[in-house]
Amino acid sequence: MAPPVDDYDVWLFDLDGTLVDTEWSYTRSVFDQVGDRLGVEFTDQHAERLWHGIGGTRDHYLRAWGIDPEAFWPAFHAVEDPMARAEATYLYDDARPLGGLDAPTGVVTHCQSFLTDPVLDHLDIADWFDVVVSCTDDTGWKPDPQPLRVALGGLDAQPDAAGVYAGDAVSDVGAAKNAGLDAVHVERHSPGKRGHCVLSDHRVSSFADVFPSGDGDA
Repeated sequence: MAPPVDDYDVWLFDLDGTLVDTEWSYTRSVFDQVGDRLGVEFTDQHAERLWHGIGGTRDHYLRAWGIDPEAFWPAFHAVEDPMARAEATYLYDDARPLGGLDAPTGVVTHCQSFLTDPVLDHLDIADWFDVVVSCTDDTGWKPDPQPLRVALGGLDAQPDAAGVYAGDAVSDVGAAKNAGLDAVHVERHSPGKRGHCVLSDHRVSSFADVFPSGDGDA
């Protein structure tokens, strides 16, 4: 069931897989290059699971496949080209109404800032958001609530403000609950592919279910 827009004073969103996604050719190329650096081969299923965080934490999958996360992530970030990533990234059509959302609005993403900023600029949506937080070792990683708390602090949200966080991953829902926010799970992948249904305060298949009027004015 979609959340009533007027129920919330503050809106936070995940980025990749929630508001935007990347052309498969770019994703496949990244994992080919990382595989060459590490001397391993990533199947399409491996690449999809790691890119979207489907079914569990990325580090859990890496360890299960015999890959050291501490070797993987530096290699992954080393092969990513900010402009190539930005040019290969597209905005989901159903996310366009967020540009008119009349409320304090922010992004909290695992995507690093050297990639996030060019993506937002290339898609011309940077001004949609009052704050953008890229998770780091200092802020913690979702489902740790600290990145969401950092974003709320950047929005000067009142302690009693009703807030919500929307994302496509289990870790997004966990971060929202741990931060005391309601959670919207945006299911961009079938439960059959994910292997389970994600329990959340609200579950939608697209933002058209959240903003059925076609605009984001709250």
